Amino acid sequence: MMNNKILLLPGDGVGPEIMSETIKLLDYFINNKIIEISYEYADIGGIAIDNHGDPFPNDTFEKAKSSRAILLGAVGTKKHDKNENKMKPESGLLALRKKLDLYINLRPIFIFRNLIDKSSLKADIVKDIDIVIVRELVSDIYFGEPRGFNKDTKSAFNTMRYTESEVRRITDYAIKLSKKRKGNITSVDKANVLETSQLWRRCVDEVASSHPEIVINHMYVDNAAMQLVHSPNQFDVILTGNLFGDILSDEASMLTGSIGMLPSASLSDTHAVYEPIHGSAPDIAGKNVVNPIAMILSMGMMLEYSFDRKDLSDILKSAVNSVLNSDKFTKDLSQSKNYVTTSEMGDLLLAELAKNVKR
Repeated sequence: MMNNKILLLPGDGVGPEIMSETIKLLDYFINNKIIEISYEYADIGGIAIDNHGDPFPNDTFEKAKSSRAILLGAVGTKKHDKNENKMKPESGLLALRKKLDLYINLRPIFIFRNLIDKSSLKADIVKDIDIVIVRELVSDIYFGEPRGFNKDTKSAFNTMRYTESEVRRITDYAIKLSKKRKGNITSVDKANVLETSQLWRRCVDEVASSHPEIVINHMYVDNAAMQLVHSPNQFDVILTGNLFGDILSDEASMLTGSIGMLPSASLSDTHAVYEPIHGSAPDIAGKNVVNPIAMILSMGMMLEYSFDRKDLSDILKSAVNSVLNSDKFTKDLSQSKNYVTTSEMGDLLLAELAKNVKR
């Protein structure tokens, strides 16, 4: 029997708020027998340190391993900022990615029509953007060893590391994805100064040589950062490493009007985690002002990728589009004091969902 259980990790900061609105919509699907899903909760990050003394408790790991998919809110607290690295909330997120081998990170970059004027760029530049950033997620400088401070604490070091197999498998995925799109991949590196990027470029070319129908372009990361805000429509699939992908995807999110709009998926061959690309935003946590749309669209990605229900993902996107077209915006998108709250946005989307779902 197919496993339909998912794990919910609300996490820290605004995480519980956006998770609550997301589950409001998921429950609608479940209660109306549109999809069969069960769920349970667990802790990660700062809340896990508080409750279990560990940012990624073994109980959370065991539940994650047995789940078909995982929905994650956000990780990070000011309270634990000065902890040693292994006891910081973010180390729980890194452990989740590493232990489940979530080596693929997908970040779609798109814009809803009624948000074009919210972008920091001119409308004619962003109106047709449709980019997917494929980021390698379990290697690079975030995981490389050795790392640390020297004894005098006046100097520190990290290790940027990649292996051939790591680069090859993420390239394989990017090529498969590109075949479903325009067949154009921009591989981003810093091969003019970094040996890891030289390895990266060589492996990308070797894997791509078996797929002559795919166009591979190489671009240095500094140029890619510039081109994203100058001519974003030149990009289809962007393939890059962990560090560069982290930075470029946050930059690209601002093309869409707000970092609160974009979902992401982190995938392995057997597991999947879906989360908004924004952080825990502790400064607005508990104020009922955070935009829940990125979290809700992350659930849409889960329904599409892990449950093969693209129809439900499309319905969620349609609901978001309808609400935005009615000029209902959360605080991050509103240029006036007349914004809707987090919970109000959830209710508006639920009402739209009810109009569009055939029961």
